[in-house]
Amino acid sequence: MAFHTYVLKSQSSGRFYIGHTANLTKRIFEHNNNRTVSIRNRGPWELFYSEEFATRSEAMQRERQLKKRKIRRRVPRASRAR
Repeated sequence: MAFHTYVLKSQSSGRFYIGHTANLTKRIFEHNNNRTVSIRNRGPWELFYSEEFATRSEAMQRERQLKKRKIRRRVPRASRAR
Protein backbone atom coordinates (compact mmCIF):
# COMPACT_ATOMS: atom_id res chain seq x y z
CA MET A 1 0.00 0.00 0.00
CA ALA A 2 1.28 3.46 -0.90
CA PHE A 3 0.99 6.53 1.30
CA HIS A 4 0.91 10.12 0.16
CA THR A 5 2.00 13.42 1.64
CA TYR A 6 -0.02 16.17 0.01
CA VAL A 7 -0.47 19.91 -0.12
CA LEU A 8 -3.89 21.37 -0.89
CA LYS A 9 -4.55 24.97 -1.86
CA SER A 10 -7.83 26.71 -1.10
CA GLN A 11 -9.32 28.25 -4.22
CA SER A 12 -11.22 30.80 -2.11
CA SER A 13 -8.47 32.04 0.22
CA GLY A 14 -5.19 30.87 -1.32
CA ARG A 15 -4.18 29.16 1.94
CA PHE A 16 -2.45 25.80 2.06
CA TYR A 17 -3.15 22.60 3.98
CA ILE A 18 -0.56 19.82 4.44
CA GLY A 19 -1.44 16.23 5.34
CA HIS A 20 -0.83 12.55 4.64
CA THR A 21 -3.12 9.69 3.66
CA ALA A 22 -3.32 6.20 2.20
CA ASN A 23 -6.10 7.19 -0.24
CA LEU A 24 -5.45 10.58 -1.82
CA THR A 25 -8.60 10.72 -3.96
CA LYS A 26 -10.86 9.93 -1.01
CA ARG A 27 -9.07 12.43 1.23
CA ILE A 28 -9.44 15.29 -1.25
CA PHE A 29 -13.14 14.41 -1.57
CA GLU A 30 -13.48 14.57 2.23
CA HIS A 31 -11.80 17.99 2.37
CA ASN A 32 -14.03 19.38 -0.39
CA ASN A 33 -17.19 18.03 1.24
CA ASN A 34 -16.49 19.54 4.69
CA ARG A 35 -15.74 16.22 6.38
CA THR A 36 -12.53 17.60 7.87
CA VAL A 37 -13.36 19.72 10.92
CA SER A 38 -10.12 21.72 11.01
CA ILE A 39 -10.63 23.21 7.53
CA ARG A 40 -14.41 23.04 7.16
CA ASN A 41 -15.89 25.75 4.91
CA ARG A 42 -12.50 26.98 3.72
CA GLY A 43 -12.51 25.30 0.30
CA PRO A 44 -12.91 24.35 -2.40
CA TRP A 45 -9.51 22.66 -2.28
CA GLU A 46 -7.29 21.67 -5.18
CA LEU A 47 -4.28 19.38 -5.11
CA PHE A 48 -1.19 21.59 -5.24
CA TYR A 49 1.53 18.95 -4.64
CA SER A 50 1.89 15.31 -3.60
CA GLU A 51 4.59 12.72 -2.98
CA GLU A 52 4.22 8.94 -2.69
CA PHE A 53 5.94 6.81 -0.03
CA ALA A 54 6.14 3.10 0.74
CA THR A 55 5.33 3.49 4.45
CA ARG A 56 3.09 5.69 6.60
CA SER A 57 6.12 6.59 8.69
CA GLU A 58 7.91 8.11 5.69
CA ALA A 59 4.80 10.06 4.68
CA MET A 60 4.36 11.40 8.22
CA GLN A 61 8.02 12.42 8.40
CA ARG A 62 7.74 14.34 5.11
CA GLU A 63 4.53 16.01 6.33
CA ARG A 64 6.37 17.24 9.43
CA GLN A 65 9.23 18.58 7.28
CA LEU A 66 6.85 20.55 5.08
CA LYS A 67 4.92 21.93 8.05
CA LYS A 68 8.14 22.97 9.76
CA ARG A 69 9.23 24.82 6.63
CA LYS A 70 5.83 26.56 6.39
CA ILE A 71 6.03 27.73 10.02
CA ARG A 72 9.56 29.08 9.58
CA ARG A 73 8.41 31.22 6.64
CA ARG A 74 5.72 32.87 8.78
CA VAL A 75 7.99 33.80 11.72
CA PRO A 76 10.21 36.87 11.15
CA ARG A 77 13.94 36.10 11.39
CA ALA A 78 14.50 38.29 14.47
CA SER A 79 11.83 36.34 16.40
CA ARG A 80 13.26 32.88 15.74
CA ALA A 81 15.03 31.16 18.61
CA ARG A 82 18.62 30.28 17.79
